[in-house]
Amino acid sequence: MKKAGWLSRLKSGLSRSAGALGTGISDIFTTRKLDNAALDELTDLLITSDLGFETASQVTSDLAKDRFDQEITPDEVRRALAARIADILQPVALPLRIDAAAKPHVVLVVGVNGTGKTTTIGKLAAQYTADGKKVVLGAGDTFRAAAAEQLQVWGERAGALVISGKPGGDPAAVAFDTVKTAMAREFDVCIIDTAGRLQTKKPLMEELAKINRVLSRDLPEAPHECLLVLDANTGQNAISQAQLFTEVTDVTGLVLTKLDGTAKGGVIVGLADQFGIPVRYVGVGEAIGDLQEFRAEEFVGALFEED
Repeated sequence: MKKAGWLSRLKSGLSRSAGALGTGISDIFTTRKLDNAALDELTDLLITSDLGFETASQVTSDLAKDRFDQEITPDEVRRALAARIADILQPVALPLRIDAAAKPHVVLVVGVNGTGKTTTIGKLAAQYTADGKKVVLGAGDTFRAAAAEQLQVWGERAGALVISGKPGGDPAAVAFDTVKTAMAREFDVCIIDTAGRLQTKKPLMEELAKINRVLSRDLPEAPHECLLVLDANTGQNAISQAQLFTEVTDVTGLVLTKLDGTAKGGVIVGLADQFGIPVRYVGVGEAIGDLQEFRAEEFVGALFEED
């Protein structure tokens, strides 16, 4: 997708988040000083945009350092917030790079059901094959009957091989077979899906630990990347999921899906501030081109409706 088209989709996707922020700021700061009451209202607005309490409080506190008890316009508030949020997001706007020397480059994908995990894998596979890379997908979510079928459809669309196991089988066995196939046939990228059940911490930890052990048996550094897929629509629940998964496995990157149609786009800011994990991709729709690398300046521009 051309950049202009992507920016248009991103702005459209974030329009509800941007509209809620813009209207809220205008309502609070039209002909008003930046006093304690205004700061409280601004903090509440940012919390409802899902920045989270701590991040929202820090952002408004930073604003107060320079302009407390002074007249301030809505545009000045928007510009100050945009600059502060850009400072938070810039360090985590790090794209995923496939290491040609680590052949195959193994990407483990985790996240709960309904976040768009399997679809994200399919879109990544399509992008990598379009870039000339040989890709193999591992259908490691053996507990959801439709998951392997869905991945197979994506594999056919993307021109990627899909390795599946028996329904209800051992996900680690699928991961092992996928890596073995990737090594034997000299694939560039190996992407492995995992079960997305809402588990308690211990079973999830044990399952992911087993998969990691199997992956590193023949490739000591595998997985080279562990992507956590989160649904932006879930707001603070996405932060809770990030908390759980970072406690049970080494998450190296985040993917935020379904930014289109949500008023909770600010959750990326809270995730960046709280976890500091690279945000690799954001998604704003169903098409392959609707999943793109995360760029802080584009996101902030769309969130604050800047050109």
